[in-house]
Amino acid sequence: MKKITLLALFLGLLFMAGCAPKTQKYVYNEGTVYTTIYHFIYSSPDGKDLKDSIELKMNKFGNSLSTFIPTSTISRINKNDSTVKVDPYFRKCFLKGEEVSKKTNGAFDMTVAPLVNAWGFGFTKKDSISKELIDSLMQTVGYQKVKLVGDKIVKENPNTMLDASAISKGEAVDMVCDYLASQGCKNYMVEIGGEVRAHGVNAKGEVWRIGINKPNNKGLYDDNDLQDVIHLNDKALATSGNYRNFYVKDGKRYAHTIDPHTGYPVQHSLLSSSVLANNCMTADAYATAFMVMGVEKAKKIVDNDPNLEAYFIYAGDNNMNMVWYSKGFKNLIIK
Repeated sequence: MKKITLLALFLGLLFMAGCAPKTQKYVYNEGTVYTTIYHFIYSSPDGKDLKDSIELKMNKFGNSLSTFIPTSTISRINKNDSTVKVDPYFRKCFLKGEEVSKKTNGAFDMTVAPLVNAWGFGFTKKDSISKELIDSLMQTVGYQKVKLVGDKIVKENPNTMLDASAISKGEAVDMVCDYLASQGCKNYMVEIGGEVRAHGVNAKGEVWRIGINKPNNKGLYDDNDLQDVIHLNDKALATSGNYRNFYVKDGKRYAHTIDPHTGYPVQHSLLSSSVLANNCMTADAYATAFMVMGVEKAKKIVDNDPNLEAYFIYAGDNNMNMVWYSKGFKNLIIK
């Protein structure tokens, strides 16, 4: 995996919480699982720290969907291991990915892995890019080329590979939230790799406050440079952006978002896509899809889906940052 700073695992989000009142104890956990940073804050009924049990679940999750673990379910599928059967984590991820792929006309596509790797943003070493290579890899790309049949993944092309990185962190957030709820936690904020979901109130008894970072052209991360701050309660927020994970070659900038339709990094004005949804897996997938689609096409999806809200930061005239947000998002912004 690339360094955390390059991968921009926080993806434009930070959390803010106060000190716990005497009447209730809030537990704070932070750590790293498979090089992904996480932060959890929750009110445990008996004040019990659940970190160990949560990390155990996260490790099991990684053994399903991490392409950096050679023996994971997804890695074995990519190697065409005929004996592998999909597990519940993989099944849930694949079906949601397929759903979002259909609704976005393939802008979200878990089969884009060979292209992401070729451009130097994936789980294998970067290739020497050429039109011939891209044309060849495009033969393996397309969400329609992979099907879930029973408990098996069936590929049209054995060279097709899956990459769940654009949706799996969101699913992991949902998994942790569901576990905390099952343990009687009524207030919690879960953030994994920048994707976040919150329920109830923070330690001050206030609705959770989440910051959306302001993009810059240098790829730098500044917690204090916020575009906006919003309230988040019983919803999930995921952010994807091209302003941190990129490289420059021969004077040209290459962003990490690859268009599955062309095989090349996207070239449009959208810098950051934040999506609000009922669960983090959905928000995560759409945030990525919208970075592929660009502002205008993404707006149409949001306007026609009552379960989605979005906040876009894009480059306007003279490269000034411009903001568009949906009607439902407007009510969450803290003035």
